Amino acid sequence: MIERHRGNLIKSTGDGILATFDGPGRAVRCALAFSAAARQIGLPLRSGLHTGEIEVRGRDIGGIAVHAAARVMANSAPDEVLVSRVVSDLVAGAGLTFDERGAFEFKGLPGRWDLFAASV
Repeated sequence: MIERHRGNLIKSTGDGILATFDGPGRAVRCALAFSAAARQIGLPLRSGLHTGEIEVRGRDIGGIAVHAAARVMANSAPDEVLVSRVVSDLVAGAGLTFDERGAFEFKGLPGRWDLFAASV
């Protein structure tokens, strides 16, 4: 499913995955597709998406954007695709819908982060 959405699987984290995409719209659509597929077998997924600069570390990635995505995911409810404001702003007009979930403070990251639940 990641490849179908032009993504790159970076690694499995045990009960999760870390992937990059060549555009935020494809990342959101991939997360929504994963969620729909998992729902069919009774497995609720939590997804968190953010876009930003990353540090390539061999076959791994790191940096503030990766930490931000992890914090977004940690605030996601089961069966929810949660995105940062930067993601929702970048995909404006792409046929996706976003519902506000509020502003959050993330440990180790500056400021307040507006989060949105994505849907088609």
